[in-house]
Amino acid sequence: MASFIKQLLEFIFLWSQFLSKQVKHAFFWFENYKHKLAELLYRQRGKFARPFVHSGMGALAAVGVMLAPIISEEFPRDQRFLQAPPPSAVLAAATENPELATLQSEKVRDKIYTYSIQEGDTISGVAEKFGVSQETVLWQNNLSKNSKLKAGQTLEILPVTGVSHKVQKGDTIYSIAKKFSAEPQAIVDFPFNTFVNDETFALAVGQQLIIPDGAPPKQAPSGRAFAKITPDAGAVTASGEFAWPASGYISQGFAFYHKAIDIANPGSPDVLAADSGTITYAGCTAGGYGCHVRIDHGNGYRTLYAHFSRIYVEVGQTVKRGSAIGKMGSTGRSTGIHTHFEVSQNGAMLNPLQVLR
Repeated sequence: MASFIKQLLEFIFLWSQFLSKQVKHAFFWFENYKHKLAELLYRQRGKFARPFVHSGMGALAAVGVMLAPIISEEFPRDQRFLQAPPPSAVLAAATENPELATLQSEKVRDKIYTYSIQEGDTISGVAEKFGVSQETVLWQNNLSKNSKLKAGQTLEILPVTGVSHKVQKGDTIYSIAKKFSAEPQAIVDFPFNTFVNDETFALAVGQQLIIPDGAPPKQAPSGRAFAKITPDAGAVTASGEFAWPASGYISQGFAFYHKAIDIANPGSPDVLAADSGTITYAGCTAGGYGCHVRIDHGNGYRTLYAHFSRIYVEVGQTVKRGSAIGKMGSTGRSTGIHTHFEVSQNGAMLNPLQVLR
């Protein structure tokens, strides 16, 4: 028996050496003649390319056919584990354990819903019930946080947190998004907003749009923000020299896109007239400058002071250099308490730092 095993091992060793020599011989032969094959293919300019590709694909197919039975043996013949369990099995698994529960999805609302207030309802409770913010309920129904709800009262509930807007003449997706501090893409993506033209997102006057995550524009301050505190200065003459309009630090300088300087001061000090002149504007706008004042100095120079929280002057009155014209604030397009200060000469915008003394 031992002699047979020894002879078998010797046979396997000799057979492996023979195969090794044959493989090496075939490899060297291929290396010697492959350049001739390449030259032949090149010389015939692709004449044999198609037969060569076809034969190669045929060889791959043959190898695949031979290996398929071997590969299939690696997988179990019973494929039941690949099949999804029937619905009844899933239902049984869910009901066997009382701790498991099925979440039922609610249909997304595609329009503004009218809700009738029930006894005990609160604004926060209604907002939570419909999955929107409390502010959304307040904005849509012109309510305040102190408003009391009564049984039978009806409220309009938006499909999502945000605001609604009735399209007016001249409105565009971009102007509406800017007005309500929202993203234009969010308005377009809301599935129940429709457009006259889906390519240009054209709108029809009078249609209702939902502005997801939008917020109403800031309201201009009430009349109490206007009070003539600084008296008329009578006849005045500008000196041509400009004093600093407020104390603080420069938070933004003069640039081609910001032809002014911003003077910031969290203490909200009074803002002063940089030189003597006549008030040509004193009021508020919903955006941009917010509450602001313009002064004509009568010598070609004009100055503008923006973002007041209060205004102390009125149109037509005169002020002296250094007179208080308002209180620094953050109205309009502003992210913090500061004064936006502009200087122009004969209509040309100047860098205020070049004329301030």
